[in-house]
Amino acid sequence: MPFRTTVITGATSGIGKETALALAKLDHAVYLLVRDVAKGEELKKEIIAQTNNRSIFVMHCDLADMQTVVDAANELKGKLFAINVLINNAGGINAARQESMDGNELTFAMNHLGHFVLTMSLMPLLQKGQARVINLSSEAHKIARPELLNDVQFAKGFSSSKAYALAKLCNIYFTKSLAEHYGQSGITSYAVHPGVVKTQFWSSVGGLNKFLSWLISPFMITAEQGAQTSIYLAGATKLNPKLSGQYFKKGKPTKPTLAAQNTSARNKLWQISERLTERFLQANQI
Repeated sequence: MPFRTTVITGATSGIGKETALALAKLDHAVYLLVRDVAKGEELKKEIIAQTNNRSIFVMHCDLADMQTVVDAANELKGKLFAINVLINNAGGINAARQESMDGNELTFAMNHLGHFVLTMSLMPLLQKGQARVINLSSEAHKIARPELLNDVQFAKGFSSSKAYALAKLCNIYFTKSLAEHYGQSGITSYAVHPGVVKTQFWSSVGGLNKFLSWLISPFMITAEQGAQTSIYLAGATKLNPKLSGQYFKKGKPTKPTLAAQNTSARNKLWQISERLTERFLQANQI
């Protein structure tokens, strides 16, 4: 019998893959929510071969296509009674402005909005499982300012670094808001900076960001090292409830920027997120 039921996005490579593998070794039943099902099935075989844990499942979920997010959530609700851990791990950065299937700026959609819809859609299962929600953020949030929420679509001009920084700031806001909105029903949430990890993530950046990534590449850590904080938060038998809503770095809570502690901006993000995803959440009876 699996120890816990864990749902994770973005598990086919990098930090997500190492996290899924480690949690399978801890006897979690792991649901891999992936954009590429074929890669997910290959990972499933790899995890089973390494751990002998056969409670590994693959489901299609493209965070840039809200309907697939809702479909995945509904499939999980049809299969499970409860979820103990949700790891919103997937993310990315784009060199140029693109739009998701639903017409939202792609960086914002796949790093925040998709996870917002997934988390809210799974809330009944998360509440039953007294779940931990882990959101992958980044120190990149330090260059974001709350004023960027005035144009989350970057219609007035796109910057890949600003778009990514805003998304990572939103991950911290979302974490704190989840702790406030759902803490009384047993939900705990954590934002995580994994470190500057040498993964395929950097292949999609261009220009100055690509040069900077090359410059710092000798100092980057491995995906296995970058996954350690997520693994700790997902796998620990007990965590101090006072840690919920906090931002973690190197396995320990640390203070994010003052901008990340802006309550009015955080509440504004929640309203923006609800407005942009309203039709999907209503269809899913949230």
